[in-house]
Amino acid sequence: MAVEKTSPKTVVVVPTYNERTNLPVLVDLLMDLGLPDLHILVVDDNSPDGTGEVADKLAAGTAGVVGVLHRKEKDGLGRAYVAGMTRALAEGADVVVQMDADLSHPASRLPVMIETLFAEDAAVVIGSRYVAGGSLATEWPWHRKALSAWANLYVNAILRLGVKDATAGFKAWRASTLKAIDVSSVRSNGYSFQVEMNYRTFTRHLRIVEVPIRFEERVEGESKLGLGVQIESAIAPWKLLFGRKSR
Repeated sequence: MAVEKTSPKTVVVVPTYNERTNLPVLVDLLMDLGLPDLHILVVDDNSPDGTGEVADKLAAGTAGVVGVLHRKEKDGLGRAYVAGMTRALAEGADVVVQMDADLSHPASRLPVMIETLFAEDAAVVIGSRYVAGGSLATEWPWHRKALSAWANLYVNAILRLGVKDATAGFKAWRASTLKAIDVSSVRSNGYSFQVEMNYRTFTRHLRIVEVPIRFEERVEGESKLGLGVQIESAIAPWKLLFGRKSR
């Protein structure tokens, strides 16, 4: 891969739905990192709690650091990420970061992830719960921990990705990788979006690197992991596998 410039333009894409309390905290945490040329793109799905308005106020008060993409309806995490990533690429991002708004992803690990992206010549760096040094929140009930661990075993058994945290949502991507995997054509949603993104990277023989994080329980609001998302996530690896074989 080509050597990137010393201070890459980094865009953190943050999908939101009813995150008005958490979003200002996350923006402060990211801005306090002192990363050069860091930008935050909030992708709000018309949150009824006014998250979009909060995002607009943050954008107005941060001298161009925060941008907002308003969408008319809530149609899934994957669609929000595709919209945000596409915008980030169009605006000249060198690095695009996926990050949840619920404060479960530790902002303090972002500099390490970006440094690793270039030092390891990686296509993507995953903030991983399941490599050495990684961990889950102690507040998580046993059944959620079991579901998370089982999901990763299930995905890897089918797709052979060799990624310990295949369903992770905290990632730093090279812009060139997102273009190579044609992110705008990804149709998966929910957690299956994470799996498809990894699978597209893996099948193009691009390097995936994992660094440890401690995954925290969300601070405010409710988890959006519903039954429909779980069913889609269970079916997705088979669709990806047989779709590739048919091609």
